[in-house]
Amino acid sequence: MAEKPQPVRVLYCAICSLPAEYCEFGPDFEKCKPWLIQNAPDLYPDLVKEANAKEADKVSEQLQSTSISSGGGDGAASSAPKQEEVKRLPGGKIKKKEKQEVVIEKVTRNKRKCITTVKGLDLFGVKLSDASKKLGKKFATGASVVKGPTEKEQIDVQGDIAYDIVEFITDTWPDVPETAIFFIEDGRKVPAA
Repeated sequence: MAEKPQPVRVLYCAICSLPAEYCEFGPDFEKCKPWLIQNAPDLYPDLVKEANAKEADKVSEQLQSTSISSGGGDGAASSAPKQEEVKRLPGGKIKKKEKQEVVIEKVTRNKRKCITTVKGLDLFGVKLSDASKKLGKKFATGASVVKGPTEKEQIDVQGDIAYDIVEFITDTWPDVPETAIFFIEDGRKVPAA
């Protein structure tokens, strides 16, 4: 007589409730990784290698930090803030800090209609939605927050209010100095002051 087939024992992930071999296709594989390393190391040997490498990096980092901090107080203190200022993007590129400036540009559409765009108010801690409401009420026009061509939010105000808007910005938000406001005229950046 032939042997009866035995049922297959399937190991299910405690985090995502999928079979362990399908966790990588689940909704939150990052959360499953620690559980997989502990309970199913044979299914994902690469994860185990990564975890061991990360632990080794942490240990070596701790050793380096203890040797630096015990060497001298002034040298370690001055190098730490510099590391925080520089942000690195993927590929090793360094992210530059954005200049705090407000750029006002007048765009003409349909020959007579104008739109004034205000960029950079958010860098001074101004909420763009509140600013657009105030601009719309002050100048009795439509004003809205839109994403510009660089994927940054800007305020579009209907009408040619480029020169009146400088005084309004400096009066309404004292954090924005007049020296930080620029116009774009004929493709050149011109200071408002």
